[in-house]
Amino acid sequence: MRLKARLAPTLLALALCCAHAPASAQDAVESFYKDKQIRLVVGSAAGSGYDIGARLVARYLSNYIPGHPTIVIQNQPGAGSVAMTNTLYNVAPRDGLTLGAPINGMPTAPLLEPEGVRFDPTKLLWLGSVNREVQATYVWHTAPVQKLADLFDKELVVGATAPGTTQVDFPVAARGILGLKFKVISGYEGTAQIHKAMEMGEVQGVGSTAYASLRSLAQNWLDEGKVKVIAQWGLRRHPLLPDTPAILDLAKTEADRQAMTLLMARLEYGRPFFAPPGVPPDRAAALTAAFDKVVHDPAFVEEATKLKLEVEPVTGAEVAALVSGVNATPPEVVARVREALKGR
Repeated sequence: MRLKARLAPTLLALALCCAHAPASAQDAVESFYKDKQIRLVVGSAAGSGYDIGARLVARYLSNYIPGHPTIVIQNQPGAGSVAMTNTLYNVAPRDGLTLGAPINGMPTAPLLEPEGVRFDPTKLLWLGSVNREVQATYVWHTAPVQKLADLFDKELVVGATAPGTTQVDFPVAARGILGLKFKVISGYEGTAQIHKAMEMGEVQGVGSTAYASLRSLAQNWLDEGKVKVIAQWGLRRHPLLPDTPAILDLAKTEADRQAMTLLMARLEYGRPFFAPPGVPPDRAAALTAAFDKVVHDPAFVEEATKLKLEVEPVTGAEVAALVSGVNATPPEVVARVREALKGR
């Protein structure tokens, strides 16, 4: 009894002390984010498929981050999201208030276009991805090429944004490795601008862009027969394109297949989101958990479906593993793809 009496004041003091301390790491995260603003930088043009998806994620993300910070979107297109990632990796504060939404070619940029790259994709904090992707080659209804087999004999002029994007890299590499006669006209700001060029006759199609983006931006073209999908790109087939030829099936040798697999591996992590390295662990955990909740939110999925955006979530850990695996590709395979991309 005397021992209990002596311990009682001590236990009371500890209880009072703990009452004034944060109850959990979540309390600390909530305190940090309350009344703050998160900047989400999109590495593609406003109105692009990536931009539409990023803005949809942003509308839901705040709901699941403790403290419910506001989220503002900035667009920094160009250079295949390399410029945006360079900035976030080297300049942005590492406090969890800056996020990036790059195109899917960014993680392989250090391998395939190392000039100008000042980041290590394996050190980024990957929050996850909205989906895995299958991409499509589609042509205007008056284009001279109306089926994939035609590309071995006839030239197809396709519009594109910048090197590092699938719109440039995929058709250029397929020209060098598989012999497909793509002629790439790059420099367009985004897919919406390429579509205008198709209507005006400047270009005849798109070499490779997400099939989901085509459906989101121009479903009416598909419905009206103004464009035709003649090929699909990816390590798997799209369920809505069961009879559309797959580019990977054109590989005649194992070396060709390895090179094209490296090129298209980026599609497996689809549309990823990241934060710079060095974000405090409690905030990093809160951000990845919040992103995972967004992509499984029924309201988010319903809205994405209405926008023709496909949702097949990939966790942050899975994206990190995919990025690490791609960046461990044997040098000879990397060299083959880099040689093919010299024609960009």
